[in-house]
Amino acid sequence: MALVFLMAGALWGLGAVMGVARRQRGQLIAGLLAVVLLLQLVLPVGHPLREATGGSPVPWALLGGFAALSFVYALGLRALHKRARVAAPAAEQRPQTPASFSATELDRYARHIVLREIGGPGQKRLKQARVLVVGAGGLGAPAMLYLAAGGVGTIGVIDDDAVENANLQRQVIHRDADIGMPKVFSAEAAMLAQNPAVTVRPYHRRLSEDIAADLFDDYDLILDGTDNSATRYLVNRTAVALGKPLISGALSQWEGQLSVFDPACSGPCYQCIFPEAPAAGLAPSCAEAGVIAPLPGVIGTMMALEAMKLISGAGTVLRGQMLIFDGLYGETRKFTIAPRPDCPVCGGAKRATA
Repeated sequence: MALVFLMAGALWGLGAVMGVARRQRGQLIAGLLAVVLLLQLVLPVGHPLREATGGSPVPWALLGGFAALSFVYALGLRALHKRARVAAPAAEQRPQTPASFSATELDRYARHIVLREIGGPGQKRLKQARVLVVGAGGLGAPAMLYLAAGGVGTIGVIDDDAVENANLQRQVIHRDADIGMPKVFSAEAAMLAQNPAVTVRPYHRRLSEDIAADLFDDYDLILDGTDNSATRYLVNRTAVALGKPLISGALSQWEGQLSVFDPACSGPCYQCIFPEAPAAGLAPSCAEAGVIAPLPGVIGTMMALEAMKLISGAGTVLRGQMLIFDGLYGETRKFTIAPRPDCPVCGGAKRATA
């Protein structure tokens, strides 16, 4: 057998010197072993050539079998490596699934993830959620900043106004350099600067009857931060018709109010509580009556909090309850609100689900 191994080593070394490829050298040695095995099988016992090459076919058969297994194993590994190299670029181009987090996101949302009420599953729901904010003013500004910071995956914002100097006293999502820019684009820039991992969809237009249903249908949850009754009633009608929860906030001078209207879950709708728009002059706007600067931040931030609770399933949301915050005297009141049986929008939450 030593003679065969010497011949194999000589073939390998000579091939290397002559620049023969490894694969071809391996084929030469495999051919040598095949010839030796054939000699062992055809030559009679005691033949000098058979004795010089081992005297028995068994060791060569075992060696050949081991070599064949090693060859098949190497081919399998090569095929797997090839598939991995082909799949890697495709995986890099494939969009990240909504449920997956980058290392940066895991670090950023760590304070959420360690909360027992949210954890990893709750943060995944936030990432997969789509929230529409109606109005990029005083209430929408802090709500959007915290929705983005907290990792809500898709945030839509609709507003037809442009940033004005008078807005900057309370609408903290906009900056002095944004004056004259449409509010939705200013808000988009601020949210992406805060968290590049979220998707922002700006709609620079006024919400109207002809687009409301199609727009709302693409979102899971609606936040209403508008400052006029007509839009509030439109938002409510559309949310009820599509079964979307509506988080509504309102402001006046030193006082704010907040509720979650969700007739699909037996709660009242906005029109149950406010059947008719107030007469002209009875509900002056912020421009007419004034508003203390931090108040929109308080109520808008609480709107974002209710949204995150509702999405993640944490705690109890203000469904069927209204919270009143009095900033001048530091008082908070909360009272129960119920569906109105004759409500033309929700039908008394379908008569309180019969």
